[in-house]
Amino acid sequence: MIFRPQLLRPERYLAFTSVVVGWLLLTTLITRAGDTIAPGINVYDGFETPELSKLWSTDRFAAGAVMSETNIVRGGNRAVIITVHTHDKFEAGMNGNSDSERAELMESKRLVSRENANYEQSFSMFIPTNFPIVPTRLVIAQWKQYCPDGGNCADNSPVLAIRYMSGVLRITQDIDKKYRVLYEEKNEFRGRWLDFKFQVRFSSSAGGRLMAWLDDKQILDYKGITANPENEVTGYPNPSYFYFKMGLYRNVMADPMSIYVDEYRKRQLPNTTLEPFERVGNE
Repeated sequence: MIFRPQLLRPERYLAFTSVVVGWLLLTTLITRAGDTIAPGINVYDGFETPELSKLWSTDRFAAGAVMSETNIVRGGNRAVIITVHTHDKFEAGMNGNSDSERAELMESKRLVSRENANYEQSFSMFIPTNFPIVPTRLVIAQWKQYCPDGGNCADNSPVLAIRYMSGVLRITQDIDKKYRVLYEEKNEFRGRWLDFKFQVRFSSSAGGRLMAWLDDKQILDYKGITANPENEVTGYPNPSYFYFKMGLYRNVMADPMSIYVDEYRKRQLPNTTLEPFERVGNE
């Protein structure tokens, strides 16, 4: 038997069309709602390929500054070595601040953190034994609050940063132009892998939270304001977004610096109070 489709009568055609249009409209609304909420982030990069993955932007380092290598790795077979030379990605200082240069991996736009949401990030860094111990300002990882082009906030410091200067490792906060040291340790950090882990909730209210671990040891547990105020004076939009960078950001100096990076993870946590978590092992 051969099936021969029959034409729908006008009234049935209109009913069928209404159902299809309604279904398409509902699907669109669900999709837009999902876009508004934003799907949860859960990414991992072991830097196991010769080229960088699409998790990273390439506009914060000069050509050749980030290279895949196989000699010093935290997990798997590869890591990346990041090197900054004098005047690489040079930026003139603003408002009397020092000139700077950089070689940094910056997360792609789709991975930026939203205000009042919970995130967990981990990454491993290896500082070579011949790394220069100097008093020059150096940031090896930072979370920046997004500032629109031309905003009053354009030259503000990161709201959260890991700094390494004169052999001292610090975790710092800079909120509303008030600089604070949240953690500080003077030790020999060169010649070994440093496993950093953070749980963060950026908030311009007292509901912010920062927790950090170094080599499985909790070194920071902070509750309070973790983001700059958002108004016409500061220039920050409401709600704010925060982007992450790691590598080498420093005041201008003659000698090159190199650092190794491996085993990066980021995931969004449920909208509940941040609690300590167990370290995710290397895969």
